[in-house]
Amino acid sequence: MQRYLELILSFTNIYTIFFCQNKKLGQHQKHSTNMASCFSMARVFLAFLVVASSLGHVFSSPLLSDSGDRQRANHTKEIQKLKLKLRRINASLNKINKPAFKTIQSPDGDVIDCVLSHLQPAFDHPALQGQKPHFVQEDPPERPNGYKYTEAVAESESFQLWADSGESCPEGTVPIRRTRQKDIQRASSITRYGRRRVRRDSTGSGHEHAVAFEKGDEYYGAKASLNVWAPRVCNEYEFSLSQIWIISGSFGNDLNTIEAGWQTDAYRATGCYNLLCSGFIQTNNKVAIGAAISPTSSYNGRQFEIGLMVWKDPKHGSWWLELGSGILVGYWPAILFSHLRSHANMIQFGGEIVNSRSSSSGLHTSTQMGSGHFAQQGFGKAAYFRNLQRVDWDNNLLPITNLRLLADHSNCYDITQGRNNLWGTYFYYGGPGRNVRCP
Repeated sequence: MQRYLELILSFTNIYTIFFCQNKKLGQHQKHSTNMASCFSMARVFLAFLVVASSLGHVFSSPLLSDSGDRQRANHTKEIQKLKLKLRRINASLNKINKPAFKTIQSPDGDVIDCVLSHLQPAFDHPALQGQKPHFVQEDPPERPNGYKYTEAVAESESFQLWADSGESCPEGTVPIRRTRQKDIQRASSITRYGRRRVRRDSTGSGHEHAVAFEKGDEYYGAKASLNVWAPRVCNEYEFSLSQIWIISGSFGNDLNTIEAGWQTDAYRATGCYNLLCSGFIQTNNKVAIGAAISPTSSYNGRQFEIGLMVWKDPKHGSWWLELGSGILVGYWPAILFSHLRSHANMIQFGGEIVNSRSSSSGLHTSTQMGSGHFAQQGFGKAAYFRNLQRVDWDNNLLPITNLRLLADHSNCYDITQGRNNLWGTYFYYGGPGRNVRCP
């Protein structure tokens, strides 16, 4: 079963997200009979191809019944619908995929287009049309006080698979994963491709969380390191993610969030992912949002992680995204937001899954969160967030001390917290989904 674990972006009202994708994972842990209930995405796509390739035979077969004319008319309509859908898909691809200055082939099959910075999708946004990206070298954002950084990738950090080839995008361009026809075909509709369901503060629509949060103050950013896994996702209607939320407004139509983390298999999710919706301005020519990363952590084995920081630049008011130990990826201009134009009123860290089976079969999904193991198993076995920090009104990076925990269904996915001198405030989280305590 092919895995999709991606560095991703999204926004509603403006709802924005950054993640990581890993498609090279072909090895699987041994699972209980729950595994049988999860089918291979590859088989889904293969079935689609088989059906599509057989349509020509169906349409050309002789019509032997008395209602032949009606059947022939229905077949003709179906063909016309398919042709119309393909035309719409191609039109969407032409809009999404910008002209490439250079093209790089990733080992996992992705195509990375190096797009001129001023042509990136961000500037399709009406509020940003005619503008140019912020020139970081001349006017870098003001990082929080107390933060030490180096623009290097540590040995224990995950990074992107496409960069392993040694190729890179030239200065003045940004790497963008090329959207393919099959990417759009996997979405529930052409118009929803790349869009994410608006988050609500509940388990409605099958969304389940195991999260740690702090609220009750003004927040100007958040920072954490989290290890990267490849959780099993049961079908194309579900996903599993681990991320930071920067939240302002109520959990309704006036919600603003910026999110950063990693996610697996979000084909039908609807906010905006990656660079598919205009608004996020990328400034880095070495990070391709939505492209595969490698390596990932293994159970009882080596752990790999990413560091993430999102904060509000006090000089210009934009919300910046930093990856790893000092790699500036890009920013969301403050003009895009309503509530987040000033500050956030809540920050949150943890995992989220979609359980599409809760209403149909009555059985809980076997989609995993984090490593697929419960928090109590600890280091090397469970997923974690460590060194949780927040940015205050004076641009100071401070440890989080008033952390609260929430697990919607603790028998399926749970969370435990701790604190020590090395990891500061931290927590373990996750779980297997369906098990004897979570039927």
